[in-house]
Amino acid sequence: MDLEAQKKLTTRMNRVAGQVNGINKMIEEKRYCVDILVQIAAVRSALDAVGVQLLTDHIQSCVVGHGTETEHLCAKPMSQEELITEVKTVLTRFLK
Repeated sequence: MDLEAQKKLTTRMNRVAGQVNGINKMIEEKRYCVDILVQIAAVRSALDAVGVQLLTDHIQSCVVGHGTETEHLCAKPMSQEELITEVKTVLTRFLK
């Protein structure tokens, strides 16, 4: 992941953290339940967007770029079958 992509993800996660803090404040203030649920849905959506971006980056750099020295520094050497299994596992967990 390049520096610009990392900054964008960090910015998005900071926004999510702010939303979560806002939800906590809403609970403390005993705000209307529906309003809190709407904010929870917004956080889920924001996290899903971050997850999709991370998954896309992973596929581009670590799966497609595997063995080209463009993959993530932490990527371990794997066969194509192992890479597909890893993506399947990650998708299964992410989509739950």
